[in-house]
Amino acid sequence: MGTIFSKAEEIKNEQIRAAICIVVDTSGSTPRKQGSKMIVYADGTIFGSIGGGSVEKEVMVKAVELISSGQPAKFTFDLEDDLAMHCGGTMEVYIEPINPSQKLYIFGAGHIGRAVSGFAMELDFTVTLFDPRVNIFRDPVFERCTCINKDYFSAIDETFFDENTYCVIVTPKHVYDEEILARLSKKPHAYIGMIGSGRKIELLKKRFLEEKIMTREELDKVDMPIGIKFRANTPQEIAISILAKLIDVRNSLISSNS
Repeated sequence: MGTIFSKAEEIKNEQIRAAICIVVDTSGSTPRKQGSKMIVYADGTIFGSIGGGSVEKEVMVKAVELISSGQPAKFTFDLEDDLAMHCGGTMEVYIEPINPSQKLYIFGAGHIGRAVSGFAMELDFTVTLFDPRVNIFRDPVFERCTCINKDYFSAIDETFFDENTYCVIVTPKHVYDEEILARLSKKPHAYIGMIGSGRKIELLKKRFLEEKIMTREELDKVDMPIGIKFRANTPQEIAISILAKLIDVRNSLISSNS
């Protein structure tokens, strides 16, 4: 059955909408004591318990409301005065939505892709790398990622995309980058960024518009050249500029949904 925390991790990885509820303080007579935990799903079902009765039902209602907002909150319940529970004590409950892990798909596992993946895993992204080159995934950093060693285009067709998907295009050939971008633009996503010089990006935009591969609106949503702009030279510095942009987009989306 698993513990509350293993269940929360499962919920996060599977992109399920839910919240964890923890009794952080009690006084007097209460059905459960400090440290009791429960998970509430968006449909109102639960895993675990904080004691049953009216207080649990009220926490369930509050949790479902907070799942929609994405923001945590703390509530104090007077069991007798507020909820007509005869035990008569008070319970303080902290409720925090379990926000899904953002999926980061990195196309190209060279120096920059490798550096981005290493930083991204420390920032709560679930990382998948795509690269068809032989023996490209030998670096130990890749052991913590999902690595897809097949051609980019069949891999895209076989991969699931949703509104929590972030895409970074850093392959060794610009022709790959362009075709990957064209395909990704039609998939659900939170972010797409593509590496390239300013001149190459302008030529791409012109050709994509002329050939009706992407619309102006679609092109304007792509972060290219990728990353927060500063004097980045090394793969690690470029990776930091990319991660800075990913964090900015992620936090902006969280704020707009709250």
